[in-house]
Amino acid sequence: MTMTQPDDWTGWDDGSAPSCAVEGGADTPVPMTGIKGTLTQGAPLAKLVWFKCGGSADWLFEPADMDDLTHFIERLDSRFPVMALGLGSNMIIRDGGVPGVVIRLGKPFAAVEITGETEVTCGAGAPGILSASTARDAGIAGLEFLRGIPGTVGGFVRMNGGAYGSEVADILIDCQVIMPDGNLITLPACDLGYSYRHSNLPDGAIVVSARFKGVPGDPEAIGAEMDRIAEAREESQPLRTKTGGSTFKNPDGHKAWQLVDDAGCRGFQMGGAQVSEKHTNFLINTGDATSSDIEGLGEEVRRLVYEKSGVELEWEIQRVGRP
Repeated sequence: MTMTQPDDWTGWDDGSAPSCAVEGGADTPVPMTGIKGTLTQGAPLAKLVWFKCGGSADWLFEPADMDDLTHFIERLDSRFPVMALGLGSNMIIRDGGVPGVVIRLGKPFAAVEITGETEVTCGAGAPGILSASTARDAGIAGLEFLRGIPGTVGGFVRMNGGAYGSEVADILIDCQVIMPDGNLITLPACDLGYSYRHSNLPDGAIVVSARFKGVPGDPEAIGAEMDRIAEAREESQPLRTKTGGSTFKNPDGHKAWQLVDDAGCRGFQMGGAQVSEKHTNFLINTGDATSSDIEGLGEEVRRLVYEKSGVELEWEIQRVGRP
């Protein structure tokens, strides 16, 4: 089975979960009076992630705007864990579902604006291709690599996303974050403690926007670089399958895909999950995989790589929820 991933913003489906009545205010995690967004109990999440498998959210909240999100978080009982969700391109939702509240930052958080001569301000729900394209049209270079990262700005900022020799730490000025207590704060890049695919943002903190700094550039040259990145991804990655982003981080001095290949794992299968034949740092759902299949396959690959090379691979894909 093949499918087109939501990589092109012009055809982007915001993936909104079906709405349903909320049974009784006492059963909800917050009083909903005055809140305009949609709160859904037991919302299936499989269709919202690229692997197309996994369980449901105890609650899924889709805020109407920033004020809506802030009010919701302020009212939320601290006993409820919170997780933000963008395009679900770098995530395994475990089969037992996600406890607490999943917050889906969709189109209301997907705006991208030019806010300075070489400054781009992006909502957390903005796809990388939209962010890079808007910068290109304004003659702002330096954001081209965002074209090569699946997902949205909120996830890029949280994990210091990167590709093709650049990462978010290179371009981030600051970001707006709603903290678990509902306070909206602005954090400069230097406060995020960035390292390779990691930040010090606490669990439950939700990135809602980011400001990026580029350099003056020629739109035609910027566009050519974005096209080169797109072609490189198409040639080397299994984009038209049910997959995620890079499965494992590159260890110091190594390429994860090479370690996986050297361990004999190319094409290796477990249930409906398979190590991609095209790029061995990608796992794919061949059609009927469970999240347990995918995570189990990843763990077996880690074991085989360690057995072969002595290198312990670290997951890059997020694995969330109950087994």
